[in-house]
Amino acid sequence: MKILIVDDEEVSLTSVKRILKWRGIRDVEVCDNGKDAIKRIKEDDFDIVLLDLLMPEVDGMQVLESTKPFKPQTEFIILTAVDDIPTTVKAIRQGAYDYLVKPVENELLFLSIDRAYERKGLLAGLSATARRDVSEIPTAFSDTITQNQQMKALISYAQVMARSGNPIMITGESGTGKELMARGIHRAGPAPDGAFVAVNVSAIPTTMFESQFFGHTKGAFTGADNRYSGFFEQADGGTLFLDEIGELPIGLQSKLLRVLEDKTFTPLGASKPVSVDIRFVSATNTNIERACQEGKFRIDLMYRLKSVYIYLPPLRERKGDIPELAAHFLQSACTRHGKNIKGFSPEAMDILVSKDYPGNIRELSQIIENAAVLADNSVILPTHLGEIAGPLPSSSGRKLCTFKENYDLHLAFVLDSTKGDRRDAARILGITLRQLQRKLAEMK
Repeated sequence: MKILIVDDEEVSLTSVKRILKWRGIRDVEVCDNGKDAIKRIKEDDFDIVLLDLLMPEVDGMQVLESTKPFKPQTEFIILTAVDDIPTTVKAIRQGAYDYLVKPVENELLFLSIDRAYERKGLLAGLSATARRDVSEIPTAFSDTITQNQQMKALISYAQVMARSGNPIMITGESGTGKELMARGIHRAGPAPDGAFVAVNVSAIPTTMFESQFFGHTKGAFTGADNRYSGFFEQADGGTLFLDEIGELPIGLQSKLLRVLEDKTFTPLGASKPVSVDIRFVSATNTNIERACQEGKFRIDLMYRLKSVYIYLPPLRERKGDIPELAAHFLQSACTRHGKNIKGFSPEAMDILVSKDYPGNIRELSQIIENAAVLADNSVILPTHLGEIAGPLPSSSGRKLCTFKENYDLHLAFVLDSTKGDRRDAARILGITLRQLQRKLAEMK
């Protein structure tokens, strides 16, 4: 068992370390500040972290929030002098296993450590099964293609947390598969047979937000010729997935918070509230904490939505998955376009693996789609990869374009193929029309 003790008080560090060694736990390390603790937890594999909350500069809660998504199988036990129920609830929601108030009785500390270690063993068992055979990834997440150990650990963590029915927030760069993870959480949750309603918040016009979410009665406003069931009612008994949650207008955030807490809402034009049973999963590629600091997002709503927090790594951090993902996308593209392409040339695969993919999995999928359309023989060659292959140097392999060069060229190619239809281009690129318009403005 490997344990890290994080506390800014030297006396606490030495006394807890001495107690653990007396119990027979020899692999114990200490850290006296939150900033270093974050670095060490991310870089090392600790079984358990004993974490003090009240520390200067970077406190224990920040350490927990910054590291638990990266190390889902590390168990955190909070040791603090603050006996505060809201803080306890917040820590547990962020993934802490236990919350102990100082001074802690030795036997209570040992009991908490033993139980946390048992829980870690359960999660490790799940990921060990995944390591033996990728087909043994939990059925609910079988659509996720990966051999990456971090991704498998995240899937195991998501499988366990999905059963609670609590709100889950998924973060990560655009195109990392947040909706795919959300669908897996729905299938692994307490109501897998219920509806899964996916909503791209950034794609809804501001004037239509309330009508789309709350629904309306007939005659509620001009043009309301029929009753409309909003997203909340559509998701009753199932899961409502709110993608790009950071785009939710500040005026609607308080109303969403009320639905989260009371499980009721009132459609536009109605006089009585409607009760619903919804599991909320949200996703964002923006920094929600910073949005809270800037007053653009309610901090109380953020903590309700982040009852459980899952961070998806970008594709550049799981390059070992690229060959399998590319093969999967190629097979799908061949089916759609009636092609019979067997695979990739070694040179083409080298180019695919060496690329950074600012658009992540979505970008890889689109590159393979275009390559399948262009290919005129049984294998994908570098020439079929378009601009990402770059020019042919005289004595070495192909040169990759820069992030911006590649994206701008790809965007221009898609716009040309749709004859300037921005809505259709946005659909092909996997982004909203508003996001496409922003990118076009940046290119000018």
